[in-house]
Amino acid sequence: MCGICGYIGSREPNLLPAMLRTLEHRGPDDEGSITFRVEQGTSVVGLGHTRLSIIDLSAAGHEPMANEDGTVWLVFNGEIYNFPELRKLLEYKGHQFRSHTDAEVILHLYEEEGEACVQKLRGMFAFAIWDQGRQRLLLARDRLGEKPLYYCTHGESLGFASELKALLPLPWVQREVDPAALLAYLTCGYVPQPLSIFQGIRKLPPAHLLVWEKGNCTVKRYWSPHTIQIVPPPTPSTMHEQLRALLQEAVKLRLISDVPLGVFLSGGIDSSAVVAMMRAVGNGPIATFSIGYSNRFRSYNELEYSRLVARHFGTDHHEYIVEPQVQDLLPDLVYHFDEPFADSSAIPTYLVSREARREVTVALSGIGGDELFAGYPRHLGMRFSLVYEHLPYFWRRLLASSLSPYLPDSLTSRSLGNWARRFLEGGTVPPQARYQGWTAFFAPPLLAKLCVPEFWQERILSRTDQPAEGPLASLWAKDPLAATLLTDLTTYLPDDLLAMGDRMSMAHGLELRPPFCDHRLVEWTLSLSPTLRLKGWRPKALLKKALRGILPEAVLRHRKQGFMIPLGQWLQGELRPLMEELLSEAVVKKRGLFHWQTIAWLKEQHVSGKRNFADQLWALMILEAWWQRYLTAEGGG
Repeated sequence: MCGICGYIGSREPNLLPAMLRTLEHRGPDDEGSITFRVEQGTSVVGLGHTRLSIIDLSAAGHEPMANEDGTVWLVFNGEIYNFPELRKLLEYKGHQFRSHTDAEVILHLYEEEGEACVQKLRGMFAFAIWDQGRQRLLLARDRLGEKPLYYCTHGESLGFASELKALLPLPWVQREVDPAALLAYLTCGYVPQPLSIFQGIRKLPPAHLLVWEKGNCTVKRYWSPHTIQIVPPPTPSTMHEQLRALLQEAVKLRLISDVPLGVFLSGGIDSSAVVAMMRAVGNGPIATFSIGYSNRFRSYNELEYSRLVARHFGTDHHEYIVEPQVQDLLPDLVYHFDEPFADSSAIPTYLVSREARREVTVALSGIGGDELFAGYPRHLGMRFSLVYEHLPYFWRRLLASSLSPYLPDSLTSRSLGNWARRFLEGGTVPPQARYQGWTAFFAPPLLAKLCVPEFWQERILSRTDQPAEGPLASLWAKDPLAATLLTDLTTYLPDDLLAMGDRMSMAHGLELRPPFCDHRLVEWTLSLSPTLRLKGWRPKALLKKALRGILPEAVLRHRKQGFMIPLGQWLQGELRPLMEELLSEAVVKKRGLFHWQTIAWLKEQHVSGKRNFADQLWALMILEAWWQRYLTAEGGG
């Protein structure tokens, strides 16, 4: 796990050091850089790397790394889990290795396969290869988007980096907010790829390559979950056996490490399954790390279940109780995300990463299990809504208009009234719009009330809620449940969960490995009908069946909790002063983006307990904190 950066452009002696300084937290163990002159021009190629040593701790793993004759150079972030078998094949073909790293395997595999080398890599990765002979730069990102990669172009110049902040020193980069990205953030709670919050900077999407050659850039996809065909399932016993074998293999591969390793254990099925598979492949010590809350917020607490799993598998268990001193964490959160990011689960993720790093350098997590095996309430909601659609439209519209205003919100971890309201309102629109309404921070009606006319016009021009295109569009029409699962896998998973896991763990120099994102496990799961993953009205039916007799029954029966925090209560109490500071009338009017009356109404409704607008208020607070950090003098940006 590391940080990478680089550029192609005019020689700037202090540019690479400035870019590398922003990535020190990603690689505290080593740092390196190199520049080359581009033939037939005055430009140079610069490659930079900060290293967190995981495999081969010796100096032989230093990057940038070259092949045998120095014609191909690499900077790499991630882990290639099948590198031992690839190395054997490459050695058989005559390649000479100077280290025991997975990075060097990528170099020699590129020599053999060119850009097609990514097809043989099993792992999480973002890398850059400079081919001196071909005068070509290749950027690549892993299939699910576990590792980040930003880039920007200006004429024939190009910059790339693991984090957006590392591109800000480039002389052609301007800190100009992209209105489409900002509006997408207000809808999603994150800036979706390929956008970034700044105009001119983009995220390389998961499963994509970027090739720079002779001043021209080409971006292309090399893997797609949309093309995986559903096949007739094997017998239930065989299917459960195959699932356990694939998950066990995915976990075993992710145990390759020359440094201490642990697990984030929430007490849910996914992280508990990871612990179970770890125990199945070895008898060594397992360090588990959990986050909890005081009894005052017991509806959010899953420590009972994480302790049960820890006892069941005999782990070295560590717990941390979260207190609402978020104002002390906010500057760090904003700094490490680079962009506005409103998922409040970032707080416990940051804290559990900090605590785990005191004991281990690598941690496994259960990220990805919900997307693969239909674990979210919206998956069950979509299934039920397809039955609800058989009710005449008139009655669905009447129920939405007559019942929705009277359904109460709750500040606990399970707001049934809010779920019911969203379900009724979604019952009158097509499935894709239904899904977007269920997942939106600011749904279109509320967003229209929030934004000033000029900014709202930008939304119309940018079409942030445009319908899906390509294979996903036809899937929404044919199988809305499958489309829901695939949308989560290709948007919410990489842009929210994996981005959060990467930034919050790397903020502390911790490597996070999610076995459920193993692409072979993903491909096998996508070959099964969604109705097998969400059987009847039982979320995660397939995964639960496969784990019966392995996990404690109480964990299998426990309803999904999620990595949630009592944000609603905190904004009524301990965090209210911070909210009033960031969303004061003077601040809101100074920005000129939003109607003050709407924000005042959101605050009044929430503080009085009439409605739960915690997510919306937090999104606006994060946006203001980000604005101060990156765009105004008071933040030093």
